[in-house]
Amino acid sequence: MAIRQLSPETVNRIAAGEVIERPASVVKELVENAIDAGAAHIEVVVSGGGLSLIRVTDDGSGMSPDDLALAVERHATSKLDEEDLFDIRSLGFRGEALPSIGSIARLEIRSRGADATQGSAVVVTRGSKAPVAPAAVNRGTIVEVRDLFSATPARLKFLKSERAEAMAVSDVVRRLAMGHPDIGFTLQTGEKRPSVFAQGDRSSAAWLERIGAIMGREFMIDALEVSGAASGASAPMRVFGFAGLPTLHRPDSTQQFLFVNGRTVKDKLLIGAVRAAYGDLIPRGRSPLLALFLDVAPSDVDVNVHPAKAEVRFRDAGRVRAMLVRALAEALATAGHRSSAQGGVLTVESFEAGILPNASMSSSPAQDRADYGWTSPSGRYPSFAEAIPSPFAVFDAPSADAPIVNAIAAEQTIDKPLGAVRAQVHENYIVAQTRDGLVIVDQHAAHERLVYEKLKTALANGGVATQGLLIPAIVELDDDGAELLAARSEELSELGLVLESFGEGAVAVRETPALLGETDVEGLVKDLAAELRADGTARALKDKLDSVASRMACHGSVRSGRRLTVDEMNALLRQMEATPYSGQCNHGRPTYVALKLTDIERLFGRR
Repeated sequence: MAIRQLSPETVNRIAAGEVIERPASVVKELVENAIDAGAAHIEVVVSGGGLSLIRVTDDGSGMSPDDLALAVERHATSKLDEEDLFDIRSLGFRGEALPSIGSIARLEIRSRGADATQGSAVVVTRGSKAPVAPAAVNRGTIVEVRDLFSATPARLKFLKSERAEAMAVSDVVRRLAMGHPDIGFTLQTGEKRPSVFAQGDRSSAAWLERIGAIMGREFMIDALEVSGAASGASAPMRVFGFAGLPTLHRPDSTQQFLFVNGRTVKDKLLIGAVRAAYGDLIPRGRSPLLALFLDVAPSDVDVNVHPAKAEVRFRDAGRVRAMLVRALAEALATAGHRSSAQGGVLTVESFEAGILPNASMSSSPAQDRADYGWTSPSGRYPSFAEAIPSPFAVFDAPSADAPIVNAIAAEQTIDKPLGAVRAQVHENYIVAQTRDGLVIVDQHAAHERLVYEKLKTALANGGVATQGLLIPAIVELDDDGAELLAARSEELSELGLVLESFGEGAVAVRETPALLGETDVEGLVKDLAAELRADGTARALKDKLDSVASRMACHGSVRSGRRLTVDEMNALLRQMEATPYSGQCNHGRPTYVALKLTDIERLFGRR
C-alpha cells in the first residue's frame, strides 16, 4: 500500500485517542482551560457519566469571535510565548484538546470577552465546523460537549459504567479544586446534590479548608503543615502543603495528591520521595495521606513528556527529591508523640456499636440484682428508705488486672500531654488520665519505638554501646543462617551485636547492645538470620540498618504481660512525650489512643 497523507479529520481522531481517554479527560482539559482564562468560579455539569453531556461554565476572560474560530483549529493556542516549550506557565499549551473533542462528539462553545457587547458561538459536530455566529452569553465561556465518542463508537466498549465514569470526573474536578483554593467550583453529576467548593484565597488556612473538604475532616485534624525550600537548577524552588500523621494511612495511594506548578501529577520520583520520608513510620504496603504543592521554575521542569501531562521530568531530580524528603521529615519530627485522632474515634464507635448485652435480654430484675451481689429481702425493687448494699460491692476487692493507683494524680503530671498513670490492665495496657480525657497506651509498642529511636541515635553518633555476656550464648541455626550471620559479623558489631562462627550451623554471641538490657538472645539472632535471608541481596547491612535496628528494638522492649510499677509507667509516658515519632511503633501501628472527656460523656448520655 502506498504512503498517503491522512485527512485532517482522521488526524484529529488519532490525536483524540491520545488526549481523550474517557469523559474525565474531557473535563480535565476544559477545566484547565477555564483556570488558564483567569476564572473565579467554574461550574461543571455532567450527565450520563459524561457521555451524554459535559458542560463547563466559567467567568474568565472569554474570547473574541476571531479567537473562537481559531480555538477549534489544531495546534492553535494563546499560551505559548514565542513558542518556548521550556517556559510553560499555564496548565494547557498544546492547542489539541478542543479540535480533538470536536472530532469525536458535538462541541459547542459560547464566549464573550470582558469588553464585548455581545458573545459569539461556534459548533463542531464530529469534525465538521460551522461558522462563528452571534450568541447571548454572559462574560466568560460555556463549553458544551454532547454524545461523546459518537464518531468512534468502538471506544464505548472500553468505558466503564456511568457511575464509574462519573466518579472519575469527580476525582478530576476535586484534584483541580484542591490545587486552586482561590477559585470556586461547583460539580453536578447526575441527580445528586451538587458539590460546592467556595472560593477562598491562597493562605495556608484556606488551603487546608479546601483540602479538608476533599480529603475529609479526619485529615484536617491529623494534618501537619509541610514547608521547605531549596535552590533549583536556575531559580529557587519550594514545597508546601499538608501531610497526615504516620498513624493515618490507607492501603492505596488514592489519598496522595501531588502538584507541580499547580498541575496535578503522578510522578514516580515524588512518590518515591514520600515513601522515603515516611520510611519505617508506616507499615509495609500502606500509604500515607498528604497534599503537597511544588513550585519550580518553568525552565527546571519539563511538562511535555506525557500525552495527558500527568507526568513531569525535573532538570535536577536529585535536588527536588532531597528537598521533599527533608521538608516531610522535619514536619513529621515536629509531631513528636502525636498519634492519629482516628484511634480515639474508632474506640468510641466500638463502644457505641453495642458491646454490652441489650437490657431487654436480662432474665429478670431480681436476677440482675443478684448478679451484682445484692437483693431486696422482699424480692422487689428496694425503696430509697431501704438500706441496701452497694451494687458495686463485688468490685471493692482489688483487681489483679487493674490495680488502681494514685486516686488523685499530681497536678504537674495530669497536665502533661499523656497525663498521669491510673492503672495497668491485662499486663500490657497503661491507662492514664489527662485534664480533658484519658489515654490508653500499648506498653510494648511504645517502648519498642523508644528503644528503636535510641538505637538509631547511637548509630548516628558513631556506634552502639555493648554489654558483654558472662557466658557466650550458643545459638544453633541451619548452615545457611549461620554462614549469613558470620559473613556479616563485622557489620553486626557496629550495631552492638558481637558474634562469631561456632562450628557448623551455630554462632556464639559474646556481646549484645546495652540498650536491649536482658533480652532473648536466641530469638534475636534467629530473627536477624531470617531478616538477612529474606532480603535476598548482597547489599551491605548498613543499607538496611533501620530494619535490623527495628528487629533488635522489638526484642529489647518491655514485653506484653510484664507488670510495671507506677514510677515505671509514668517514666514511659514522659519518655514518649520527649521522643519523636513515639505515636507509632516500628511497624506503623499506633502506640496509644486518646479519648476526650466529651466523647466519654456522650457514651453515657451526658451530652
